[in-house]
Amino acid sequence: MSRDLIFIALSLLIWGLGEGAFFPFQPLYLQQLGADPIDIGAILGAFSLAATLAHIPAGYLADRIGRRPLMWAGWLVGLVATWLMALATTLPVFTLGMIMYGATMFVVSPLNSYITSARGKFSVGRALTLISAMYNVGAIGGPLLGGWIGQNYGYRSLFLFAACIFVVSTALILLIRPQPVEARSNLQVGDKLLANPLYLRFMGLVFLAAFAMFLPQPLAPNYLQNQRDLGLVAIGQLYSINALGVIVFNLLLGQMEHRLGYLLGQAAVGVFALVIWQQSGMAWYMLAYFFLGGYRTARSLAIAQVQTLVHPANMGLAYGVSESITGTANILVPILAGLIYARNPDTIFPVSLVLICISILANAVYLYSRYSISMKPSPTDLIP
Repeated sequence: MSRDLIFIALSLLIWGLGEGAFFPFQPLYLQQLGADPIDIGAILGAFSLAATLAHIPAGYLADRIGRRPLMWAGWLVGLVATWLMALATTLPVFTLGMIMYGATMFVVSPLNSYITSARGKFSVGRALTLISAMYNVGAIGGPLLGGWIGQNYGYRSLFLFAACIFVVSTALILLIRPQPVEARSNLQVGDKLLANPLYLRFMGLVFLAAFAMFLPQPLAPNYLQNQRDLGLVAIGQLYSINALGVIVFNLLLGQMEHRLGYLLGQAAVGVFALVIWQQSGMAWYMLAYFFLGGYRTARSLAIAQVQTLVHPANMGLAYGVSESITGTANILVPILAGLIYARNPDTIFPVSLVLICISILANAVYLYSRYSISMKPSPTDLIP
């Protein structure tokens, strides 16, 4: 692993610890601050909207001014947003900080582009899933620590803890080196994203998969607390198990051919929805959240396939569009989840399961059809 990837991995490990300490409990804190299920869904939708609007400009700028400045900006804005949430005492101020934090998701496209270029002899899928696994090493301990801190010192202390350790994460990311900007003079007409039918068709399938996989997630903590009587510590343990699942699925599916790993990641989220719907008890919930780890792996492997479809000079923009497609699904899903939850909380999970099955089938047909032949990685991309 290169020097720069080591700094990114360490920075993300620390960020994962801090984010894992507060992120699972945000819906519960919103509820404590006075938000009802529909309000929570709307706020989570606004959070995703902020992320979605930022992805494409960030990807565009990363292709033209470099990836490192965008990464630095993402870390610094995230640090400021976390301090704002930590110091907030009212729902409107906290919501403002939360939406600002959501906007820092623009860092994903420059980050993935940076990792792709700095991967060395790793395949794209292996590099992306390995770095994601490092984030989730930190995220294993975050929910456990956050559940204990929240139960003993209150929700607000979770954000104070995260804001403090994000300072260390930000200091580490400032040590990475710049990368050269890809030349654009040799771009052909067919290299433009809007003239790339394989890429555009795949984006439609990415939207379907993101929508289906995210639907059972936003209000799952509320469901477990309100319908299944789980406490904060138990919910925190589940998110730690989820982080462990991400690591395991990243390491296993990241070694597979990208298309197969992508489909298996979606299937794992289907197991999550099925188990939460049909079973009860902490052991079953732990199993469900372990399989939910396939969600992040599937997203990483979708990005790995995007890289095979576009010109290197458009890589940041292509990643940004992909993240915006996913973000659009994440805007709509919490609102729909809030409406379904308000009518019948149990309905979310069977609806999600049906959509996931449809997504797997549609993606499998497309990815293994003759139209996807150019999506197969080149021999140099398969270097272990």
